Amino acid sequence: MTELRLMAVHAHPDDESSKGAATLARYADEGHRVLVVTLTGGERGDILNPAMDLPEVHGRIADVRRDEMARAAEILGVEHRWLGFIDSGLPQGDPPPPLPDGCFAVVPLEEPVARLVSLIREFRPHVMTTYDENGGYPHPDHIRCHQVSVAAFEAAADPALHPETGPAWAVSKLYYIHGFLRERMQLIQDEFARNGREGPFAQWLENWDPDRDMFAARVTTRVPCADHFHRRDDALRAHATQIDPDGFFFATPMEWQRRLWPTEEFELARSRVPTTLPEDDLFAGIEDFE
Repeated sequence: MTELRLMAVHAHPDDESSKGAATLARYADEGHRVLVVTLTGGERGDILNPAMDLPEVHGRIADVRRDEMARAAEILGVEHRWLGFIDSGLPQGDPPPPLPDGCFAVVPLEEPVARLVSLIREFRPHVMTTYDENGGYPHPDHIRCHQVSVAAFEAAADPALHPETGPAWAVSKLYYIHGFLRERMQLIQDEFARNGREGPFAQWLENWDPDRDMFAARVTTRVPCADHFHRRDDALRAHATQIDPDGFFFATPMEWQRRLWPTEEFELARSRVPTTLPEDDLFAGIEDFE
């Protein structure tokens, strides 16, 4: 089998485990190289697991999150690199306060683009994944991650741009991850009701923004990866500061998930190779370019 390479670009540690993780584990298990690039250290993330809400964790949150990321990458079987920017945090208020000086979302776009172009030319991925223009949800770092990823996808292929980072490399395909789909939540919620149990998504569905349904219509690619859902969940649990093990992520029995919705969803946003939609493989249409 030809070794192909996949680069998944994410804003914070833990994003790689909640968005497309089973797909990453599947391709790694199939012998392909998979690199997760994390743009920030997650330093301003809240501690969402009550068991980890401790003074000694707050006092060294950056180091803790680095350790969590290393463990998650090991579980998924992927390589990992930090891009080295500072988490912007999620501003609260109406209007929200200004973003902190020097954080990822306010540094000039050219800085993270140049760093990501360097990584692209070093790793030479055939496929990249990232977020849509809304960031998956409107966190400033997620939106910036989209902007940086798209700009770097284009710039890495242009030998006139950033020549100091090495020979140009044209990534064949760029995908957006579409992980939180109403149809999936409703299907699982209905399965809980049929079994006389309270489902985890009632509040999500009640407060659902109908404008988000347009993203479901943009899905082009459904990757079968149910056999790797347990690795996704184990990687999520590795981010112990961010994931409550008793939370909604883990409420649905694994058998139901595998039976009802055995795929992860993506949108083909850019392609330099011919492919036929819909797809079931991020590498569809890619030949051996080595």
